Amino acid sequence: MQAPQTTVDPAEIEKFQAMAAEWWDPNGKFKPLHMLNPCRLDYITRQIAGEFERDVKTASPFKGLRILDIGCGGGLLAEPMARLGAEVVGADAAERNIPVAQVHAEQSGLDIDYRHTTAEDMAAAGEQFDVVLNMEVVEHVASPIDYLTACRQLLKPGGLHICSTLNRNPKSYVMAIIGAEHVMRWLPKGTHEWSKFITPDELFALLRDAGLDPVDRKGFVFNPITWTWSLSAKDLSVNYVTASLKPK
Repeated sequence: MQAPQTTVDPAEIEKFQAMAAEWWDPNGKFKPLHMLNPCRLDYITRQIAGEFERDVKTASPFKGLRILDIGCGGGLLAEPMARLGAEVVGADAAERNIPVAQVHAEQSGLDIDYRHTTAEDMAAAGEQFDVVLNMEVVEHVASPIDYLTACRQLLKPGGLHICSTLNRNPKSYVMAIIGAEHVMRWLPKGTHEWSKFITPDELFALLRDAGLDPVDRKGFVFNPITWTWSLSAKDLSVNYVTASLKPK
């Protein structure tokens, strides 16, 4: 049997390996993700609750759902999903992220299955999930279409795929690269490559080509006055998120 090809980009992985120990420092290199996380979680929980008819006001509303956080990093999304009752697998191609995530989950009293692996290897092993979270990863892989195809293979029929990334336009270059990396120094220089950013229309096309049915997209909008993020149905100019379904 031929080994599955990987979409992992070694140069991209090395960037995040170097930052692994800082995942849970809200003022460290991952400060932008800590600031964005409440907004991301709001979108994710609403989409999951709506698709699987769950009431987030109840105890353990996601109990019985198996959720994969691919590119899980230190576990900023995996932990809230576990607290909501889901069976969570966190996977990352950057090996150093995994022990960081494992230790923090143990300290938090959470049972999360963290693995140093790739979407392709998990798909080849026949893993299946109700939900695949694919947040801020697709702009770092070598082949977005192959990566998204693996994500679709990991979903059960009728499963939900949530994918966020960065739009490609002059504004995103100014905000995500010049602003975040050079001016605010929230991220090390070179964390992002503007040429790898994907427009919303391009991502919808890629998702369809991968065999998914895109059903929603929203923008994550940063307010520099209040230093908070919010969801927008109209402004997808920099950060944005999509929801797709795997046909039943």
